[in-house]
Amino acid sequence: MTVAWGDQERRLTDRVSVLVGEAGGAYPNGNSLLVRGASETFLVDPSVTVASKGGAPAKVDALLHSHAHEDHMCGNRLFPEARVHIHEADLVGIQSLDGLMGIYGFPDSRIEDDFRRIVVDEFHFEPRPDARGFAGGERFDLGGLTIEAVHLPGHTRGHSGFRIEGDVFFLADIDLTGFGPYYGDAWSDLDQFEESLRCVRDEDAAWYVTFHQKGVIEGRADFLARLDGFAGVIDRRHGAMLEFLAEPRSVEEMVAHRFVYRPTAQTPIADPVERRSAELHLARMLERGEAREVERGRYQAA
Repeated sequence: MTVAWGDQERRLTDRVSVLVGEAGGAYPNGNSLLVRGASETFLVDPSVTVASKGGAPAKVDALLHSHAHEDHMCGNRLFPEARVHIHEADLVGIQSLDGLMGIYGFPDSRIEDDFRRIVVDEFHFEPRPDARGFAGGERFDLGGLTIEAVHLPGHTRGHSGFRIEGDVFFLADIDLTGFGPYYGDAWSDLDQFEESLRCVRDEDAAWYVTFHQKGVIEGRADFLARLDGFAGVIDRRHGAMLEFLAEPRSVEEMVAHRFVYRPTAQTPIADPVERRSAELHLARMLERGEAREVERGRYQAA
């Protein structure tokens, strides 16, 4: 459906616009991308705001997804005739609700049941079994303009950015926020996330677009400065966890201490995210010899 966006449509070029989410794209909102070619128009990551507004400011031929997470698929139901594309590694997460739950990998069935309801009721998830998988490097020809998929795993297995000619690079959830990298799902991988951060440093664009918060970053110098700050959160978390392990601690004590969220955070997913993040950092510590298991299930810095 075609609806007016007014000032919330920020045109970067005559063919590429950012559909700015409410609250500047802060979660659960996000900043979607509208790309108009001569023959087709693609909508990238239709956000909560796209869903609440009831559409985009142009007829949409295809939906292009950076990855399978609830906040990136909210507006899909508004475009039942549009083709749907997502990296092949995340395909199951858009084809069914069970597939999406597998990506999160909640160990507690009560948390999973609660989040299932949230995904459907608040994020309007509707399965798209017709979705098509792409691989990294795949190019989409919109007519006089191309979008190239760049595989940047770590956040999810299929997380991808999009290179639009030489002008725009969509970073998706390499969102350069102060919160830092999110790798708290069963399908997240800390080593892959760091490698993706190294790879994305080579992207040279006039504008970089994040799905959350900052939205549009102009110029490579500002992008690199923000990328360095974002990547640095990983080392700060790692150092804080090592310091906490000055005394023997269990994973559950690490979860309760909170290294990802604020200490007061009580969202349904806070504990699972903290647990997965702690496990990934602990595995790194043990591999590096920075920590050791001093008794069953309790770890201490070496």
